[in-house]
Amino acid sequence: MATTTQERPPQWGITIPISMNGPSPKEEALTKSLMEELKRQNTFEGEDKIKNREVVLGRISALVKNFVFTVSKSHGMSDAVARGSGGKIFTFGSYRLGVPRPGDNVDCLLVVPKHVSREDFFTTFLSMLQETQGVTQVMGVPGAYVPIIKSKISGIEVDFLCARLGLSSIPDDLELANDNLLKNLDERCIRSLGGSRTTDEILRLVPNVEVFRDALRCIKLWARRRAIYSNVMGFLGGVAWAILVARICQLYPNQAAGGIVSRFFVIMHQWKWPQPVLLKPVGDGPLGVKVWNPKMYPQDRMHRTPIITPAYPCMCSTHNVSASTQEIMMQECKRAAEVVTRIFDEGAPWSELFEKHDFFSRYRHYIQVVAAADSAENLKKWSGTVESKLRQLVLKLEFVESLKLAHPYVKGFERVVHCIDEEEVSEVAFNRISDAVVNRTQEEAAKEPGYRTVYTTTFYIGLTIAPKQAGAVGPQRLDVTYPINEFKRICKGWELFDVSVMDIHVTHIKKSVIPLPPEVEALGLTSSSNQCSTS
Repeated sequence: MATTTQERPPQWGITIPISMNGPSPKEEALTKSLMEELKRQNTFEGEDKIKNREVVLGRISALVKNFVFTVSKSHGMSDAVARGSGGKIFTFGSYRLGVPRPGDNVDCLLVVPKHVSREDFFTTFLSMLQETQGVTQVMGVPGAYVPIIKSKISGIEVDFLCARLGLSSIPDDLELANDNLLKNLDERCIRSLGGSRTTDEILRLVPNVEVFRDALRCIKLWARRRAIYSNVMGFLGGVAWAILVARICQLYPNQAAGGIVSRFFVIMHQWKWPQPVLLKPVGDGPLGVKVWNPKMYPQDRMHRTPIITPAYPCMCSTHNVSASTQEIMMQECKRAAEVVTRIFDEGAPWSELFEKHDFFSRYRHYIQVVAAADSAENLKKWSGTVESKLRQLVLKLEFVESLKLAHPYVKGFERVVHCIDEEEVSEVAFNRISDAVVNRTQEEAAKEPGYRTVYTTTFYIGLTIAPKQAGAVGPQRLDVTYPINEFKRICKGWELFDVSVMDIHVTHIKKSVIPLPPEVEALGLTSSSNQCSTS
């Protein structure tokens, strides 16, 4: 319905909607077919899995109250006061947004009163968690940027954060929206609270939560299939994709999910970056902490695709995006816009939108990064460090004159190999592994005197060579020695690097040694002479 100047439409976000119209009959029909396709793609959890998550969260809630009670008693409080100290859990991430996939982890925030310390979290709570029935894995990472305990409970991966508020007790009806709760908290507590506060604020700022969830489920599946879902690798993570979808929902508040998805790609592939995506104005709060402000902070002006979290203190959720990953995401949005046009105009199936990426056949040249260690525990720490620094290798590769683009793959591939001599150990470190070694069992290898088990994680970066300049003669030379050596130096500069149990090898290889889907997930590499340079 047309609006007059006196009938200003309701506003979500920083501007009025582009359209208040609801879905057309065609958009309603396509939304229905989209939801059917999402079900076929196994993006919804079954009722039994949903119930299992709820049971686990109920047990966690009871455990947290018992944890706070135990710590309170250790401070000499009476049973009544200790029990009244409370303690509460808040979920965030995909579970809180209402879009968990089968097998997704649950992000869980523990909110505790002021007399419960972070040390208590990593000692008392961790110990209680280990003793809880159904818990099979527990690992604390107190030194992380956001301190975390990772666990597995009744088959569900649960990541725990902890925030201590300046309150003597945590009531069951506590909400975290009040910015004043952040007063007098240390930075780690503020960061721990950020995920839950941001998730809740996103849900509050969308006009229709169910439409938002349906559209987000589609976009997340598309981003994963096209291998552009990874914050650490320089693409977008879950929060950033959710903010983008929420913004389109604000612009078309009465649309159905199918209409939101089609407009998402049309708008996003034409977005005038670095114009920021905001769900509400960036405002100041009660703390003297930095909020995203490119006018004040030069570093904020460097963000290529600023997507700003809506909860105070507002921050850029996409600071890892590089020139290469931005270009790749824009290419994918353009492709998706063309596919959705065919879906709406020509009756193409939604499944075409979710076709898998072609990363391992797209490029002629790749960088292969192999992180190796002597145990699964050491590999987890070492490969995580290497992965966190891969973005720096991408940035250095972007400065190589003959390179146009450096495309990191979104995940690493783990492998356990049972070697019988040092020559095999060396070959494994470079990912040159024969079928005989791959298929050898631990029992067979253990019979040999030189038996060693090597644990590796392999990462890949695809390379696009810049066109040869006019007038240039002779073959084009690609020299990536400097960025590779610098990257290795940075990785080995990690304070916990141990040369006796950890290693890293970075190699320039050709496409002919990269496995093609569907075998790619198994990473069935074979020995080849197509390795161009080794370091």
